[in-house]
Amino acid sequence: MPSEKDLELDQRAELARGEAAVADEELEMPEDALGTAARLWGAASGQRWRLVVAAVCSVGYVAGSLGATAYSAGLIDLLWGNIQEAFSLGAPFVVTLENGGTQILTFLGIWTAAAVAYTVQVLVMASFAERLNLSLRNQISEKLARLPLSYYDAHQPGDTISRATNDLDKISEVLQRGLLQLVIAVCMVGGAVVLMATYDLVLTLVFVAFALAASVATKLVSGYTLKVAAARQASLGALTGRVEEAYSGRAVIKAFGREGASRKEVLAAAEELAQASGTADFVTNAITPAIRFLMRLCQVTVGLLAGGMLVMGQISVGTFQAFFQYVMQASEPLTQLSLTVNMLQGALAAAERVFALLDEGEVVPDPAVPAELAEPVRGRVCFEHVRFGYSADRPLMRDVSLVAEPGQKVAIVGATGAGKTTLINLLMRFYEVDGGRITLDGVDTRELTRAELRRQFGMVLQDAWLFEGTIAENIAYGKPGCTREEVEAAARAAHVDFFVRTLPRGYDTMLSNDAENISQGQRQLLTIARAMLTDPAILILDEATSSVDTRTEQAIVRAMEAIMENRTSFVIAHRLSTIVDADLILVMERGTIIEQGTHAELLAAGGAYAELYRSQFA
Repeated sequence: MPSEKDLELDQRAELARGEAAVADEELEMPEDALGTAARLWGAASGQRWRLVVAAVCSVGYVAGSLGATAYSAGLIDLLWGNIQEAFSLGAPFVVTLENGGTQILTFLGIWTAAAVAYTVQVLVMASFAERLNLSLRNQISEKLARLPLSYYDAHQPGDTISRATNDLDKISEVLQRGLLQLVIAVCMVGGAVVLMATYDLVLTLVFVAFALAASVATKLVSGYTLKVAAARQASLGALTGRVEEAYSGRAVIKAFGREGASRKEVLAAAEELAQASGTADFVTNAITPAIRFLMRLCQVTVGLLAGGMLVMGQISVGTFQAFFQYVMQASEPLTQLSLTVNMLQGALAAAERVFALLDEGEVVPDPAVPAELAEPVRGRVCFEHVRFGYSADRPLMRDVSLVAEPGQKVAIVGATGAGKTTLINLLMRFYEVDGGRITLDGVDTRELTRAELRRQFGMVLQDAWLFEGTIAENIAYGKPGCTREEVEAAARAAHVDFFVRTLPRGYDTMLSNDAENISQGQRQLLTIARAMLTDPAILILDEATSSVDTRTEQAIVRAMEAIMENRTSFVIAHRLSTIVDADLILVMERGTIIEQGTHAELLAAGGAYAELYRSQFA
């Protein structure tokens, strides 16, 4: 029944479902192209001069290319006239500075200037794109540190990683190539058509007719291309999910003998992707040759008409070749124009996702004048009528109050999702309370900086997180600059030193980020050693011994008893045998503390704790 579902998990799931899934990145349409372009322009503050230089050089390159073609018309007519004159006199034709050599050198100079302009704009644009990319990546890095925990609860890791890597790479790539291609293509086509019209209007209209036909064909095909690309992306997502499932669940698959079924599912998804990719690749790759064929047909038509005009003496040889060059110069950019526009749309869509991340709500800023805790920190923690909910309309905690005196061991028990971890998250200010307050040694935790508050805590979570590095580096993570002796002492206290020394490289053994080369229990022991090394005022143990065997658990409990001495500690536990000696036991249900007291007091009360205890030790 819905009323019996766990409220905390239900709210987290609802929050996650409310977020959009990872968008299709291929041939994606931006929702607000102009607004996104304006934000990119704003993000490029300090680098805009590079964009201006690149644009000027692009226009210079186009002007040089078109100007060289126009100049070639007079040059060829000059050379053709000189050649005919030399042949009529029966003399060999030799190019000198006086009879065309100067013009040839000038023609070479124009092309050289165009080549220099093109090279400069490529270099400047590459620098602009990478600097903009670096600026956005730095902003994302800073943003991730300011995002609340609710953002990470509601977003898949791959989504955020994709925005910080794939999307930024796409923006950089398109800015370097697509934007310049668009500027050059538009200027080249427009300039070529204008110059063609100065030679012959009829031939120009023939070219324009073919260009319009190509544009209409491109528009029709582009719509279908978006559909087949979306289908391919969906098939790729399905295959990725199947492969990830087959890899992460390989032990279960083998245990139940489902290798054959799993293989068939992967092969079916792969076949579906192959079919979708074949269609998408054909449509995407066929449009360019089709448009190119149409423009080649245009060139043939123009060549035949212009050739007839040349034979009839209506145009000169130089004009004929210049016009034909203009057709060639305008045809290729026109062919690539649709692809360039799609690239720019994809880049703007990627930029929208990046800006959406940068626009996410942030944690409440630290106070301008933060309070300071008296040294040494005693560790008295108070919850005073705390209210909290993952969504504003569905509160989880309505009126939670408790007091943990300095040095007390406070155990938190309850069913999965009862609010135990939420209580700890509020204590650490991973979430902000909606009402009431939490104090540490009488100081409201909201008056402290988060760094100062969290420096007083040592945490050992149920999920043993280790990063890529050596065992020694992982233990020393919370205390940079500590000595090897301190690391080994913490390892001995956590009963992990013996295991580490059995490894070939000991404390210098490298671990991957998932630490698959050691067991889950050994990973947990390392995180316990990491917490011990920081020597915190308050300890938080979230099912810290859930992944170790009973014998190891007993040793860890003894070690924890030593480190918890004279320290306030919060212990989340399902095994009640580990918390019978707690000074205060909190029994939670649906975000509310329904019972609190010592083990003996709660057993005598005969309530929820007593029932839970009897169910474990019947």
